[in-house]
Amino acid sequence: MPMSTITSSQTPSNSEKFKPNTKYAQTNLQLFNQLRSEGYSDSELSCIFNAYKVVVSLYTGWFRPSGKTFIAHLVGTASILASLRLPAKVVAAGLLHAAYSSGSFDNTSQKGITPAKRQWLIHAVGSEVEEYITKYQVLKWNKNNNISVICQGLDSLEPIEREVLLIRLANELEEYQDLGLLYCPKEKQKRYSDRHHQMVEMAEKLGFPILAAEFKKAKAEMDSATIPQELCYCDEKKSSFFIPSPRQKLTLSKIKRAIVPRLKKLIPHK
Repeated sequence: MPMSTITSSQTPSNSEKFKPNTKYAQTNLQLFNQLRSEGYSDSELSCIFNAYKVVVSLYTGWFRPSGKTFIAHLVGTASILASLRLPAKVVAAGLLHAAYSSGSFDNTSQKGITPAKRQWLIHAVGSEVEEYITKYQVLKWNKNNNISVICQGLDSLEPIEREVLLIRLANELEEYQDLGLLYCPKEKQKRYSDRHHQMVEMAEKLGFPILAAEFKKAKAEMDSATIPQELCYCDEKKSSFFIPSPRQKLTLSKIKRAIVPRLKKLIPHK
């Protein structure tokens, strides 16, 4: 069914026609119920549940450029992977795919992979799941020429590299969930739109025509809908962002008041 166009002057009767795709889980409970219905074993559920607990510790207070919570995006990514009935370790890695790029690890603000982060994550979720997350982090992606190279070399990929690529595709498809891209800056919308055909091609080449069809459906829904500017961050948020709670702000303020005077004493006056 084609999507209706929404404007700021929309009437309540028109809003009833606005039903974006909400196929995939966005909360932990929705994901856990999906996993049970998909037939994942108790040990597999335990693996994924453990990964979710790590997600909560790394991403509380984080939001996507659309304003959606980062945790909802990670859950949605895992939900897509589960819908393809991929192994539990892949679903768990899908929950934590962005850990090294944007997760809030203790005692460091350094982006990317570090030995300390790897050691912590291996202890938390095991070496198998962590290996997927590392390979996801080092996968060159965000430029169209990189994606073209990946697309052309699919036949030479190892099994684990193919599964990492599926995590990447699930992440990409999840951005379309609930028309999420339309709530993002135009620049991001264009970037995803320009490479959409490559996502479809890779999904098909990897042997997942259902995933390719989901990409086509999501793109069609996005192309036939508009979002009121009053609901969009527009160019305000171009990347994921963190909003500390009042308690966290108070803690940071206390730390600043304690440290700054000491630093001033250590720095010699000119």
